[in-house]
Amino acid sequence: MKNFSINRNRFASFGVVSSLPGEIIDSIWVVIDMNLQGVVELDELITFQLLNHDGRLTLHFSQKDKRMEVAVDLPFEYSYDFPKEVYAYDDGRNETILLPTEINQRNKS
Repeated sequence: MKNFSINRNRFASFGVVSSLPGEIIDSIWVVIDMNLQGVVELDELITFQLLNHDGRLTLHFSQKDKRMEVAVDLPFEYSYDFPKEVYAYDDGRNETILLPTEINQRNKS
């Protein structure tokens, strides 16, 4: 079964919703659907760095132990209040965007 399907339930954690505008959260899902699906074999956990590119937001995609990386410029101003990194996780039924600290908390429980 492929990871990250547009037909699954999609969520953002409290930490993500508290630190990113909804338009940026929606844009992460669009990048997954339009720029990554069918181009890259996606793991169940993927990483996006949120980078400052001349004052604008760039999403940098990578996966552990994979050589493929993708950067997508988004039409949003960058803010130093944004998290430096977010994860998208697919458990086979639901897909969730999480902060790194929330992944660590999940692994401890």
